[in-house]
Amino acid sequence: MRVLVTGAQGCIGAWVVRSLLRRGLDVLIFDLVPEPARLLLITEPHERTRLRITTGAIEETDRVKALIRDEGITHVIHLAAVLMPFCQQHPVKGALINVVGTLNVFEGAREAGRPVRVVYASSSAVWGPEDAYEPRPLSESDATKPTTHYGVFKQANEGNARVFFSVDGISSVGLRPWTVYGVGRDAGLTAAPTIAMRHLVLGKPYQIPLGGFMDLQYVEDVAEAFVMSALSPLEGAHVFNLAGEVVHMDAFLEALEVLRPGARRLISASGPQVPVAYKMDDSALQRLIPGIPKTPLAEGMRKTVELYEKLRAEGRLE
Repeated sequence: MRVLVTGAQGCIGAWVVRSLLRRGLDVLIFDLVPEPARLLLITEPHERTRLRITTGAIEETDRVKALIRDEGITHVIHLAAVLMPFCQQHPVKGALINVVGTLNVFEGAREAGRPVRVVYASSSAVWGPEDAYEPRPLSESDATKPTTHYGVFKQANEGNARVFFSVDGISSVGLRPWTVYGVGRDAGLTAAPTIAMRHLVLGKPYQIPLGGFMDLQYVEDVAEAFVMSALSPLEGAHVFNLAGEVVHMDAFLEALEVLRPGARRLISASGPQVPVAYKMDDSALQRLIPGIPKTPLAEGMRKTVELYEKLRAEGRLE
């Protein structure tokens, strides 16, 4: 078994690589930059000795296909993407990376000369706003109604994955995270809760520029969902919701105050509700790939703050 992780230098990617390495698996990471800055924050040097890094752009079709074919890849965890704000401002470039890049991975799997399993990051952005649906948790059978280019791109990837299975027999799992939080989450619209925790540890004021509700999902759990989906024998083209703990931003601030008294003097929240439905039903994932962890919000926040405090004490939290 040899696992290729694209977008491995991102937050989820770093935690996915950490999980794979701790399982003793052979990992090759592919990203634009060679320096695994986020991975350095969450692993020890001895854990990275077997890691191989190669650089390139996911939208380079021949490069991606050759990498999967020539490096003996058997599993791909595909996370390379640009996030919602970039896609809104640059939809053509966003489509090249998010849609063409994903097509490249599936074409590479098809032409590898061996079975290759693909797990890829979809997104809860495939949903429309909360008021577009009945007041209940949404399942994978509910209609997707994306209101952003990013959401439309992810919707397209889900459809293309189904075609690659029906025509070429490539089994895949797409996962739909909502707000992922934890050390290393420093970019994207919903990075604000993590940025707030980092600012708290640094003793700096920060206003979360969003309000309303979010489904907060601890990054280590999300990484495990990707890894366990890759290692699962489940066949077909599946798409699953991820669900964590739905919380209003006011309640998040209260939890932060309980965790570190005085936090409310530094951290505040004010802004619009993210226009994506936040009540998810993840029972299908839990049934078909059992054992994926779900860390309670208070514990995930504690782990995040404590790791940031450790990094600060070591002089590694700038």
